[in-house]
Amino acid sequence: MGVGRRRAWPVIAVMVAAAVLGGCAAGGPGPDRTRPTEARTQSAVRDGAPSQADDRSCHPLESYRPRGALPQPGHMLAGSTMAAIVKRGRLIAGVDQNSYLFGYRDPLTGRLDGLEIELLRRISTALFGSPDRIQFKTISSNARLTVLNPRKPSVDIVIDSMTINCDRWKKVAFSTDYMDAGQRVLVPRSSPAKSIDDLGGKRVCAASGTTSIDTLRSLRRHPVVPVAVKDWTDCLMLMQLGRVDAVSTDDTILIGLAAQDPNTHLVGPRFTREPHGIAMRKDQTDFVRFVNGVLEQMRQDGSLTRLAQHWLGADSASFVPPPSPSYKPE
Repeated sequence: MGVGRRRAWPVIAVMVAAAVLGGCAAGGPGPDRTRPTEARTQSAVRDGAPSQADDRSCHPLESYRPRGALPQPGHMLAGSTMAAIVKRGRLIAGVDQNSYLFGYRDPLTGRLDGLEIELLRRISTALFGSPDRIQFKTISSNARLTVLNPRKPSVDIVIDSMTINCDRWKKVAFSTDYMDAGQRVLVPRSSPAKSIDDLGGKRVCAASGTTSIDTLRSLRRHPVVPVAVKDWTDCLMLMQLGRVDAVSTDDTILIGLAAQDPNTHLVGPRFTREPHGIAMRKDQTDFVRFVNGVLEQMRQDGSLTRLAQHWLGADSASFVPPPSPSYKPE
């Protein structure tokens, strides 16, 4: 496994897991056997479960095309969403603080860091001329859509390993795909499992509010017992304690979990496709175009590729070059 900017992390302390166990005992996360939603993910699950790819009227990877060159930082078009953000003096962003390498709080500095945090800093630079004009709001996976509710939004933008799909497009607007991931499985090194097919009847953990937990609920050929929790680190702790047999989500997240615990490893191939997008309010398409302009600039100057190589090291080979953008017809 590559190192990039990784430092040696200790195995997560078991004493922290007491809070997780307390939550389970009090009616918190436990085996989840609820039925999947009708339109759960754009991913195509091998078992033949229905996916949004079957909806031919939906083209989830198409976003709003940038309009011309990016304006000079601090000089946004009057009346635009970007001008209002610049006038406020800060970009308010919803992020994760538990996804090591992507969005996490560095225990040595207390600062948020990671590949997705660096993407936000690039957007801040395009808006203000400074990478540090960001107010971070840490959120759970389950809150990624609600914080962008147009009736009472609490952030301008969300970047949190979020899969682009048709159901989510009904609630938010997405940027172009900045990284293609896929759902895989993380198990203890002592586990005999070699893929998701070997986990039928076993307890498999994923965060609530994600396409990953929906995919686990929909498996038919080798059904598992899904266990939904708030944060991905909760899944890792439950697996360390023997409360679940595996963790399954995007390989982007699993790489970070494996880096935190050398007694675990990824197994099996990807069994879904998970294109990652940056989410914004559905009624602020001018801001979506602006962010797409930043991403396009990063594709052209190579900095999007360098970010993956910097943070993921040898593992970045699965994620570079970045996917080409796709835009809505206009």
